[in-house]
Amino acid sequence: MDAKRFGRRVKAFRKLKGYTQLQFAEKLEQPIAMIGGVERGTKEVTEDLLNQIADTLAISKEELILQTSSDETEKQSNEREQENV
Repeated sequence: MDAKRFGRRVKAFRKLKGYTQLQFAEKLEQPIAMIGGVERGTKEVTEDLLNQIADTLAISKEELILQTSSDETEKQSNEREQENV
């Protein structure tokens, strides 16, 4: 998972839901520095925190970590290459 892209998505969804960073951090019971780090892509997200973020924002984990179409195309291409080996 690309941490910077994930962080941008968290920030965008947080803002769409009307949370400030401080409100979001309090809701998640996390330090604001952790939320800021996640949004900047400098802090790794645990599975538990990922679940908390998704639940709080009322979206699926898959939506948060959505791959770009080029990532998906590359993944499919790699899978096809492995099948042909």
